[in-house]
Amino acid sequence: MAAAALVVVGLAATVLPALPGIPLIFGGLWLIARVDEYRHVGPGWLIGIAFVGAAALTLDFIAVGLGAKRVGASPRAVWGAMAGMAIGLLFGLPGVILGPFFGALLGELAAGNSVLRSAHVGASAWLGLLLGTVLKLVSGVTMISLFGLCWWWHRVS
Repeated sequence: MAAAALVVVGLAATVLPALPGIPLIFGGLWLIARVDEYRHVGPGWLIGIAFVGAAALTLDFIAVGLGAKRVGASPRAVWGAMAGMAIGLLFGLPGVILGPFFGALLGELAAGNSVLRSAHVGASAWLGLLLGTVLKLVSGVTMISLFGLCWWWHRVS
């Protein structure tokens, strides 16, 4: 019951950045496999599922910078967007939502560009955040689907 709750909360947390959704999903799936003594889902599958989760977390972080870079942001703005994402994690949901925008905006201002241009770059970084959120959601569903497929494949007749 607790394992299923971890998976459900983790899936919801992929969209709500206040909780670590992907690790919660993996923790719940691992717990289900452990309770089942790995009869249906073995360590190899769990490693593959963990790889999907790790890739999702990496892409989520990079997507913020790529959002800014897509509109021709300066390297300072790209680094600012990623730093804003990391620092924003310390301030909960508002920090995660606003951090990339302000990080990119400050980075672009530091590069000597106008406030309007900097705000445009900040908005693009925020769109990258949205893309990263969609990637995390898709990855979470993929992790759960892979687990379910493996469980179904190795079901006891």
